[in-house]
Amino acid sequence: MTGERARVRWGILATGGIAAAFAADLVDMPDAEVVAVASRTEASAKAFAERFGIPRAYGDWASLAADEDVDVVYVATPHSAHRVAAGMCLEAGRHVLCEKAFTLNAREAQELVALAKEHDRFLMEAMWMYCNPLVRRLKELVDEGAIGEVRTVQADFGLAGPFPPSHRLRDPAQGGGALLDLGVYPVSFAQLLLGEPSDIAARAVLSEEGVDLQTGALLSWESGALASVHCSISGGTATSASVTGSEGRIDIPYGFFFPDHFVLHRDGRDPETFKADPASGPRNSLKHEAAEVMRVLRAAETESPLVPLDGTLAVMRTLDTIREQIGVRYPGETG
Repeated sequence: MTGERARVRWGILATGGIAAAFAADLVDMPDAEVVAVASRTEASAKAFAERFGIPRAYGDWASLAADEDVDVVYVATPHSAHRVAAGMCLEAGRHVLCEKAFTLNAREAQELVALAKEHDRFLMEAMWMYCNPLVRRLKELVDEGAIGEVRTVQADFGLAGPFPPSHRLRDPAQGGGALLDLGVYPVSFAQLLLGEPSDIAARAVLSEEGVDLQTGALLSWESGALASVHCSISGGTATSASVTGSEGRIDIPYGFFFPDHFVLHRDGRDPETFKADPASGPRNSLKHEAAEVMRVLRAAETESPLVPLDGTLAVMRTLDTIREQIGVRYPGETG
């Protein structure tokens, strides 16, 4: 894999909705090639392969991990399986892009990072928000001091549901609940701008199965900054975000993790609207994170500066603390 435009060969592990969205974007990228897909059943893998014109379909994960024609594997299973699936691929010598939440807990995340270092492989959480050009522009403005010192961050992500008890979002065995599936976005947004919080206070409403139906948390930093984050699988929220500083504010009215615009407010000035470039593709495009993975691989690096592993681990520690406070624990978790 050499040269600025060398084609990167992808394998896709799992065949659900997010895997299909990623495959659809990859097949439109001239410098990407999807060469294999794996599922727990051969029938599912073959159907997915036929849908996207993928030459090889495996009915087990190990065969994909062992395929030496695959440069990097996109792990798109439920997060309860990320540790096993991503670990298998890393140990077999594949590079890995792993969906979020990265793992069930920080211990599993640290184990994957250690495996990547041991085998000298690339590893990245698929936090597509961090790779979005407009989110990157927002972070640049904040880092440049456009709104002064950050004082507060607000972000929410909720789905109306209702989800039946049989749904994966209600299933403890699949890492169900609002926090890991949706709350990872507002937490990651706050930590993108402020880093790991020094203190956390959280409350939640739990289901009969013991997963969180909605969770709210107040994160605080030694600088005096605060972040209010909320997630829900029992009510559709505005999915908005706001960052307030000592000299201004940035508002993302809807879809903060894949914005089509945001507004910068500064005292004594007219509001400035920053819009997504239409050439960047649809707002829900996953191409930006795929392009970042391929850029880093061509550079023979093992980590992305846009989605650094230390940041991923910090988010997982925050999610662990929130879960400890709200009383959500998954089957098989130890330590």
